Amino acid sequence: MSNHTVPAPLAATGEDPLARFRVDGRVAVITGASSGLGAHLARLLSSAGARVVLAARREAPLKELAAQLPGSLAVPCDVTLAADRERLVRTVSEEFGAIDILVNNAGLSQTVPAEQHTVESFSEIVAVNLTAVFALSTAVGTGMLERGRGSIVNIASIYGMVASGSLPQAAYTASKGGVVNLTRELAAEWGARGVRVNALCPGWFWSEMTESMLGTDKGRSWVERRTPMRRAGQLDELDGALLFLASDASSYVTGASVPVDGGYLAL
Repeated sequence: MSNHTVPAPLAATGEDPLARFRVDGRVAVITGASSGLGAHLARLLSSAGARVVLAARREAPLKELAAQLPGSLAVPCDVTLAADRERLVRTVSEEFGAIDILVNNAGLSQTVPAEQHTVESFSEIVAVNLTAVFALSTAVGTGMLERGRGSIVNIASIYGMVASGSLPQAAYTASKGGVVNLTRELAAEWGARGVRVNALCPGWFWSEMTESMLGTDKGRSWVERRTPMRRAGQLDELDGALLFLASDASSYVTGASVPVDGGYLAL
């Protein structure tokens, strides 16, 4: 028998259904939080009531963001290094206590034809995008399993579900495909023990990482032609999906990969 708590039906409690999307008082760790999507998600979880822990390699922007978010904590961390991951988990435990939410967002990409992709650069991208996701999920997940509760949200991609084709990036697509199936596997192993694991799969969104593509007329036109909504997304259009997966609003959802892509995968 599992030892985790099942939320009471809303009809029995009279609770505002939107309250389930709140994460008040919960401790949320976000990797890759120094800029772009990670920084946005950190602000979002903070505004929804979480005590956020910001993890990334770049210390200066990390501390600048932490200064803007009340009660947050900045922990410089290279997610590919075991010592840094251990220090991150230990620091959060000492400062905030148990981790309730983990958002695995740190990522790398490189656009290059597969035949020109070196094994070294392929391995580097997989190390950040996939291996570190497994390593940090198990490091944090151990404590979640002991308590019988927790939510892990892996930031995958639409290119973890389909090939990118004319925009060649074998390491990125392979690693994100791995994240999608790792999400399923961890969910299957941990579901009965109260820990949920889901993936958020963004399409093309304006961010620091996509500026080189979306910042040009040619790149933007390429994305628009392939997207039924004929535009890239704005970061705040990920908010509902992220809050859903991180909070009790998705208490019966695990192993899911949720695309937010303007219809890209419909074609």
